[in-house]
Amino acid sequence: MKLSRQFTIFGSAIFCVVVFSLYLMLDHIDLSKNPNGERNQNGQLGILQDKIDHLERLLAENNEIIGNIRDSVINLRETVKDGNVIPERNISQGILERLPPAPVLLPIFSEDCQFAAQTYSRAADGVQMLDVYNLLNFDNPDGGVWKQGFDISYEENEWDNESLQVFVVPHSHNDPGWLKTFDDYYQDQTQHILNNMVVKLHEKSQMKMIWSEISYFSKWWENIDEQKRDAVKRLLENGQLEVATGGWVMPDEANTHYFALIDQLVEGHQWLENNLGVKPKTGWAVDPFGHSPTQAYLLKQAGLSNMLIQRVHYSVKKHFASQKTLEFFWRQNWEQDASSDILCHMMPFYSYDVPHTCGPDPKICCQFDFKRLPGGRVSCPWRIPPQAITDNNVQERARMLLDQYRKKSKLFRTKVLLAPLGDDFRYTEAVEWDQQYENYQKLFDYMNSHPELHVKAQFGTISDYFEAMRKSTGLDPTGTSVGTPALPVISGDFFTYADRDDHYWSGYFTSRPFYKRLDRMLESYLRAAEIIYSLTRANIQKYDKPSDFPASDNYKLLTEARRNLGLFQHHDAITGTGKDWVVADYGTRLFHSIMNVKRVIVTSAHWLVLKDKQTYSHDPSNPFLQMDDAQQAQDALPHKTVLKLHDRPRFVVVYNPTEQARTSMVTLYVNTLHVRVLDALGHVVHAQVCAVWNDATNAATDVFQLSFVAHAAPLGLSVYQLSEGMEQRTEASKYTFPQEGRHISISGLEHFRQSYHQYASSVRIENSHLELSISTVTGLLERVRLKDSGSEHQAKVEFLWYSTTSNKDKSGAYLFLPDGDATIYSSPQPAVIRVTKGPIFSEVTTTFPHITHTLRLFDIQGVEGQSVEICNTVDIRGENNREIAMRITSDLNSKDRFYTDLNGYQVQPRKTMAKLPLQANFYPMTSMAYLQDSSFRLSLLTAQSLGAASLKSGQLEVILDRRLNQDDNRGLGQGVMDNKITANSFRLLLEKRNSEEEKEETAPYSYPSLLSHMSYMYLNHPLISMASSLDTVDVPLTVYNPLSASFPCDVHLVNLRAIQSKEEGGGPSEQAALILHRKGFDCGFSNRNTGLLCATTRGKVHFEKLLTDLKVKSITPASLSLMHTHNSEVDPQEIHLKPMEIRTYRLELS
Repeated sequence: MKLSRQFTIFGSAIFCVVVFSLYLMLDHIDLSKNPNGERNQNGQLGILQDKIDHLERLLAENNEIIGNIRDSVINLRETVKDGNVIPERNISQGILERLPPAPVLLPIFSEDCQFAAQTYSRAADGVQMLDVYNLLNFDNPDGGVWKQGFDISYEENEWDNESLQVFVVPHSHNDPGWLKTFDDYYQDQTQHILNNMVVKLHEKSQMKMIWSEISYFSKWWENIDEQKRDAVKRLLENGQLEVATGGWVMPDEANTHYFALIDQLVEGHQWLENNLGVKPKTGWAVDPFGHSPTQAYLLKQAGLSNMLIQRVHYSVKKHFASQKTLEFFWRQNWEQDASSDILCHMMPFYSYDVPHTCGPDPKICCQFDFKRLPGGRVSCPWRIPPQAITDNNVQERARMLLDQYRKKSKLFRTKVLLAPLGDDFRYTEAVEWDQQYENYQKLFDYMNSHPELHVKAQFGTISDYFEAMRKSTGLDPTGTSVGTPALPVISGDFFTYADRDDHYWSGYFTSRPFYKRLDRMLESYLRAAEIIYSLTRANIQKYDKPSDFPASDNYKLLTEARRNLGLFQHHDAITGTGKDWVVADYGTRLFHSIMNVKRVIVTSAHWLVLKDKQTYSHDPSNPFLQMDDAQQAQDALPHKTVLKLHDRPRFVVVYNPTEQARTSMVTLYVNTLHVRVLDALGHVVHAQVCAVWNDATNAATDVFQLSFVAHAAPLGLSVYQLSEGMEQRTEASKYTFPQEGRHISISGLEHFRQSYHQYASSVRIENSHLELSISTVTGLLERVRLKDSGSEHQAKVEFLWYSTTSNKDKSGAYLFLPDGDATIYSSPQPAVIRVTKGPIFSEVTTTFPHITHTLRLFDIQGVEGQSVEICNTVDIRGENNREIAMRITSDLNSKDRFYTDLNGYQVQPRKTMAKLPLQANFYPMTSMAYLQDSSFRLSLLTAQSLGAASLKSGQLEVILDRRLNQDDNRGLGQGVMDNKITANSFRLLLEKRNSEEEKEETAPYSYPSLLSHMSYMYLNHPLISMASSLDTVDVPLTVYNPLSASFPCDVHLVNLRAIQSKEEGGGPSEQAALILHRKGFDCGFSNRNTGLLCATTRGKVHFEKLLTDLKVKSITPASLSLMHTHNSEVDPQEIHLKPMEIRTYRLELS
C-alpha cells in the first residue's frame, strides 16, 4: 500500500509540473510582426497550434502515466501474491520510457581506471614504431643490386667458429580467390599442388613443405581417399609437412575485425584438431598488405610461439636491416612485461618470390628458381636464366648461391638463415617438384661436403628454422627470452605499407566498401545466431519432450557461415582487390550466409519465446517468426518488409544480441498510419510514425515507418504487440523543408504536418543531451552543443572529391595516388533538405546527386541519445577516376595527432607527417577514429572498415567510395568499376574530458571511453526484430531473459560458439567456446548520465551467477582457438580477466 501511495504522489507532482510549464509556454508565445507578412503570420498561428497540440498531448500523457502507475501497482501486487516477482525494469516499460532517470554516476572501481591512466615508461630494450617513423627520412636512394637497401659485404672467415645454417623452406602461396574464384583456383591449381605434394614428399625424404590455408586443405581432404589421408598424416608426423598458422585463410590485417580474425582461426584450428590432430606453432603471413599487432596478439593467445611477416614499408625494412632488428619480440603497446611477446621474423626484401628471398641480388636469386629453367613458361626478367646443376658447374653455382646466403645472413643477429622457396600457386606440376629438389639437393650436397665453406644447408619447414634460430640465441624452444633478451622488443604496427616510391597501399582500406559493410553485417548476425543457438540447445535439455528443433541442420548453416565469413577475411577479399566476378562470388557467399544465420536466429527465438514448449513444431516452409528485413541480391541494399496490421494484434519479438541491458529504437514498416504498440505487460508504448520516401520528394502513401523504443534485457527476447487502431501515444512526425529561394514540390505527405521555410540560416534538432545546428544552404552539420556542460563546438561536415594523379602510375584497387588535396564537393543543383521531428527521433536528410546524407538524433535516455547517427548512401557509378570522402572539421586543437583503431581491438596513436605524401597519412579505421585536445574528444565510430586521416589540426576525414578506371600494376589487371549503391553508417560522439593533463599525448596507446565502446557496440549490433506470422495470433508468448544482469561494462561476450562433436557426422557437441574480452577504457570522461546499466568489477565475471535458468555443467580455460587446454587451479567459475585480455573457455551448460 505504501508503494501505491508513493506512486500516486509522484504522478501528482508530475501533473503539477506539466500544468506550470503549460502556463509558462503560453506566456512566452510571441505573435510580433514580421516583414514576411502573411506567410509568417500563418507560421506563427501554426506555432500556436503546435503548442496547443503539445499541451493536449502532455495532459493525455500525464493521465496515461498515472494510469500506468496504477496498473503497475496492481500488477506488482498480483505478481508478489503469486510469488513471482518481475525484475524491476519490467514494472512498466511505459514509465521507464518517458521519465528521465536522475543523474546517475556509473559505478566504476578506481582500480579499473589505473590501467589506462598508468604512466608510460618504455622498456629499456624497447623500440616504438612511432619513434621509428619520426627518425626515418623516407627517402629512396638507389641501393645498388638491392634497390631499396644498401651494399652488403662480409669477411670470408666470419663463419669459422660457427657455421652458417641454411633452411630452404618450400612453400606455395594459394590465394583463396583473387584472379579466379576459390573454386576455380582449387579446380585448376590447388588440388594438383596437394596431390603432387603427397607423392613427391613420399618419394624425396629430404624434401619438405609448408602449407597455411585450411580453406583449401579441408576441401581437398574431403575429396581424397583413406590411403592418401594416411600418407598425409605420416608426412606430418615425420616433419616433412608442416601446417603454418592454420587459419581458414591468411587474413588481411587492416580491414578485418578481431571477431572475424578469431573466428577464422578457430575454424582452421578446430578442423585440424578434428581431422589431423595437428597444433600449429608458427604464423606465416607473406602477403597481407601491412601488419597489425592485433594478429600477433591473437596468434600468441592461440598458443603459437613464432610468426613471420613480409609486406612492410621499404624504408622500415631498410632501417630494421641496418640495425639487425629484423627478428624481434613483438609486444603489445600497453604491455609492461613479456606476457604478450611473440617472436617475429620480418623478411628483408621486396617480395616473397624466389628472386627476393635467397639474398639481396634478385638477378642472381632468380637463377636459383629452377621452375624458370629455359623451355618453361616462366623466365627471369633480368634475362639471365637458371642453369641445371651438373658436376661441371656445381662448384661455381654453389659458391654463387652461398655468397647470397652469407650477405642475407649479415642482416640478422644469428648464424641461422631462412631462405623461402616458393611463390603464388607453385608446385602445381610434378616436374617443378623434381626441378627444385634435384638441383637444390646437388647444391646442398656440395656445400655440406666442403667443410672449408662452413655451411650446412638443407630443406626445412618454418618451425625447423625457428627451432634452430632459438637454439642459437639461447631462447627456450617456445617461450620468450631466457635471461637478457638477445633480440629487441618492438611495439606498434606496420601500416601504411609502401612497396616502392610513393606507392602507398591506402586505397584498399576503402576499395569495394559495399562488401566491407556486408562483411560487418554477417559478423553481427553470425555472432547473434551462435549465441542464441547455444542458449536454445541448453534450454531444450530442460524439457522431456524430444524437440524437433533443427539442431544439426542449424549447425550446418552456422558452419557454412563461419567458413564463408572466414573466406572473406582473406587478403584479396575484404580488401576489395579481386576481379569483379570473384568479388561477386564472395558477395554471394556472404549474402547466402546472412539469410541462413537469420534462419538460425528465427528458429531459436521461436523455441525460446513459446510459453508452452509442447506446442513447438518446426515448419521450414511456414516459419513462426520472420525477420523484418530482406535483401534481394548479393549486390543490393537490404530493405524492410512491410508488416500487414489489422485489428487483431501481431507479435514482434525483439532480440538483443549484446550482453548489456539496453534501450534502443526499433523501426518497422507497416501498412497503416494508425498503430498501437503494447509491451509484454500490455502497456501502451510511445511510438512515432514517419513517411517512407521513394525518393527525395515523393513519399509512399501505402507504407509507413513505425519507430518505438524497446527495452531489451541482455541477450534477451522482448515481446511487443502491434495492432491497427487510433492511439494517442503513436505520434506522426512533422516535416519541414527549408526552401532557400526556390519552391520544392513534395508529394505523398497528406497524413503529415509539413511546413516550408525560406528565412532561417540554420535548422536545429535536439534531444536531452545534444543540440545540432545544420545549415539550410548545404543541409550539413555545422555545430554541436553539449547540454550537460553547455559548451558549443564546431563540427562542420563536408563532402570531398579526390582525383588521381596525371603520372603514369595511377590509383587503383590497392594504391591511393591522388593528384593533390581534395576539392570540396559541390552539387550542380541545390540539395533537397528534409527535416523530420518527432518524440522518438529527429533527423535531417539532405539529398545530393551522389549522396543521400542523414543526421539523426535519438530522443532516448541512455547510450543511444548521446551520439549523432550519420548515414550516407553513396552512388558514384557515373564518375571516372574519383574518390568521395566525408570530412568533419572541428575546433579541437588536435595538432598533428589523431587515433585510429586496429581491428576493433586496440587504438593506435597516429601522427600526420609533412615529410610523407598525403596518401601515406591515411590509415585503416575498422571501428573508430578520434581527435582530442586537453578538453574534448571527438570520435567517429564506424559500421564498416574505411580509410581515414587527419590532414589538419581538428579535421577527420574518411574515404567513402572509390571508382578508378585503371589497374595499378599490382597484378589485378583491372580498375575498380563495379561500384554499388553503398550505405555506410557512423556515430559521432563528442565527450568532455575530466582532467586537462596532456600526459598521454606521448604515450603509444590510448583507449576509448566506456560510452564510446558501448556506442560502437550498439551501432554494430543493433536489436533484431522478428514478426510473428498472421496465423499465430493466439499462441501465448513469453519474454526470455537468460541473464539476471548485464555483464560488467568493460567485459564483452565475443562469442558463444557451439563446438563440433568428434563423432561421425560432425554435428554440434554439448560444449561451446565462451570467448570473452575485457576492454581497456579511459576513465577521463564524465560518467554521469551515460545511461549504462552495468558496473565494472575489476575484471571478475562469475558466469553461473549471471545465468537465470541455466546451470554451468563444466567450464575449462583453453587457448584462444581451443588448441590447448589450460589447467587451472583456481575456481574456473570465477573468471578473472586482465585489461585488454581475450580468453576462451570450453563451456557446457545444462
